[in-house]
Amino acid sequence: MHLARDVDTTLSDARGCAQALQQEIAKVILGQERVIRLLTIATFARGHVLLEGDVGVGKTTLLRALARAIGGQFQRVEGTVDLMPGDLIYHAHLTESGKPRIDPGPLLAGGNDLSVFFFNEINRARPQVHSLLLRLMAERSITAYDREFKFPFLQVFADRNKVEREETFELPAAARDRFFMEIEVPMPVGEEDRRRLIFDPRFHDIDALVAEVREGVVDFKELPIVARAIQVGIRSSEALEAYTVALWEAVRRPNRHGIEIEGVDTNRLVLGGASPRGVSFLVRAARVRAWLEGRDMVVPEDLRDVFNEVMAHRIFLDPVYEFRREPIVRALCRAVFDKVAAP
Repeated sequence: MHLARDVDTTLSDARGCAQALQQEIAKVILGQERVIRLLTIATFARGHVLLEGDVGVGKTTLLRALARAIGGQFQRVEGTVDLMPGDLIYHAHLTESGKPRIDPGPLLAGGNDLSVFFFNEINRARPQVHSLLLRLMAERSITAYDREFKFPFLQVFADRNKVEREETFELPAAARDRFFMEIEVPMPVGEEDRRRLIFDPRFHDIDALVAEVREGVVDFKELPIVARAIQVGIRSSEALEAYTVALWEAVRRPNRHGIEIEGVDTNRLVLGGASPRGVSFLVRAARVRAWLEGRDMVVPEDLRDVFNEVMAHRIFLDPVYEFRREPIVRALCRAVFDKVAAP
């Protein structure tokens, strides 16, 4: 893909590349069409992603396939309770001769061409590590060895261990808000997909499986160019903008919009969240979806389709409701769409 040579055809050329990207990943990831679609939206919106899901559903394979399809360097780090910020930057060890040596850590090893950085079980890492990751996500740069290292093409992905609670550190609100999307990676529901994943040896050798993905379907160095073109080229009407603001207001103050949820006091339900940054992320995602659908204008369905993944993790509830967070937030989002009339 060489889109920079002709700005006028950037959007049409890139749409074909985006479709090919989804097809390539779908060759090795079964039963996750919506997840692949959402990852494509996040990739062309240049947003970081927090993946949710059980162990063994293919999150790492999914990201390795994405990294191969867009090119660049892929790096991964495992979250552990003893992981420190420096471990992401350098690796200190003894050589065979017994001399100390410092090598680049996972961040610096990828250099400027680092395109996908996967933080596995991020909630096992300490808050100090989260702080470094926050800057990396916000600025795509870090400071080390008295100099600044930039990662202009970087996209950060992470997942959380939702099963084990010992030696884990829940992500603070500021850290979760930096993620463009939180995407649930469910168990495949199709009987044929499940059968193939269990019995077909093709899906048992992950290295060979990922190698089937065609390299460079999308040029990672041109993704920022395409992303800017989408945000500039996909328009929104005044009515759509008013609708977006109304959705935002309803999420923040559901009681004022007559929203009722069984067993919930909506007067005290929402403590905060859904900031201007979060709503701007919603619009960014909606524009990419409209572009993928072949339109040059955002429609309400674009907002609705990505609303839960972009907005749900930014809604902070009264502590009494947090233990039932997922069903309550889903119900809130449904109620918001029922109450706020679409243009």
